Amino acid sequence: MKVFNGLETVDPPLSRSVLTIGNFDGVHRAHRKLVAQARRFAAQSDAPVVVLTFEPHPLSVVTPARAPARLYPLEEKLRRLEEIGADIVVVAHSEPALLGLEAERFVTDVIQKRFHPTHIVEGPNFGFGHRRAGTPELLAKIAAGFGCGVRIVEPITLRIDDADMLVSSSLVRRLLNEGKVEDAAKCLGRAYPLFGDVVEGDRRGRTIGFPTANLSPGDQLVPAEGVYAGRATVEDVGGTCAISIGTTPTFDGTQRRIEAHLLDFDGDLYGKPMRLEFEHFLRGQRAFPSADALAAQLRRDVEAVRAGVGTGRSDPATEGV
Repeated sequence: MKVFNGLETVDPPLSRSVLTIGNFDGVHRAHRKLVAQARRFAAQSDAPVVVLTFEPHPLSVVTPARAPARLYPLEEKLRRLEEIGADIVVVAHSEPALLGLEAERFVTDVIQKRFHPTHIVEGPNFGFGHRRAGTPELLAKIAAGFGCGVRIVEPITLRIDDADMLVSSSLVRRLLNEGKVEDAAKCLGRAYPLFGDVVEGDRRGRTIGFPTANLSPGDQLVPAEGVYAGRATVEDVGGTCAISIGTTPTFDGTQRRIEAHLLDFDGDLYGKPMRLEFEHFLRGQRAFPSADALAAQLRRDVEAVRAGVGTGRSDPATEGV
């Protein structure tokens, strides 16, 4: 897969393409459905599948207070887009001049001139141009003027909380904020991951028999406070783990920490990059009357991890959209 960093780097412009546009945060199942349709058009027209995405999220420039928390770092988003079939990804810089273009000019001056698409594939809620005023209907009308077809792909609906919900990045964020990591995984097609370096903590866990690796996740969305079963990967070596997110209330902590106890592991991880995947919610955070009482609960947590990790996981390469 080829990556262009900035619209201006698509020079010379592409002679033809099948294009889909969006933020693609999380590269969830609805995103995969868009790219799958784009691939079908690409096979017919012998054109590359091009994903146009934005960095950072446009709202962080237009209205920073409304900007959503990031699900994936850019590197992970690019990796997932390649995995689901993108041939080219163009990372447009979210700058006022670009975001302020009126809808028609965005189509004619950016999409048509840079990408010459034979088809554009989007979802029914696609908005573009200044204040996202452009609609799928307007896109189809403008694109028809230069011989481009527009396909609107029906959304994916999943049964969550006894209701039918449309899969979206916003839904994934809400579920993670509520600690519903299994439902979030249904939308993503995989367990939600956090990425970061292992940093030094209080080293208190080692004193009660449960050493932990503390993760610094950057600007990614961190799931709700609680204890989770999951999987940790360090330097391509993975294993099951219990993950705690919270302020260590037993010890009157005030700073939120993300700590992973890697089962059957003994070693030094400080400074190494780590990936944590959240598979199951085990329990909420609470203060225990003593360190011994906490240690007893942690033993029960580890038993639950051993019993439950590995269920409910999925592989985006094999799961249908």
